[in-house]
Amino acid sequence: MRSSFIYPIFGAALLVCSQAGFAQEASVKITSPLEGAKLDTMAKTPVAYEVMPGPKGDHVHLYVDNKEAAILRQLKGSYTLTSLASGPHDICVKVVDKGHTPIGVEQCVKVSVN
Repeated sequence: MRSSFIYPIFGAALLVCSQAGFAQEASVKITSPLEGAKLDTMAKTPVAYEVMPGPKGDHVHLYVDNKEAAILRQLKGSYTLTSLASGPHDICVKVVDKGHTPIGVEQCVKVSVN
């Protein structure tokens, strides 16, 4: 009879521990454009990304040269930049919290536009 009480408690504890173990750390990956890409000034530039917001993150912001260009809510997707001036640019995707404050997880790529 005692064992019938232990199994549900053990099962619940195991479930809680396994759920906590699956909480992934925040990460960002820009899949396009690649670091060092040379872009055409007349072409639209899709920025493709994959994000794991982690326990502190909520969504991501896209920046071009430290200026916010877009707020992105999808964990995997793309955003098209319609025009970039000639010259070097930094494109960054940053994980932010619900208050839109960066949590310190980001990826940036340097590109040049001709």
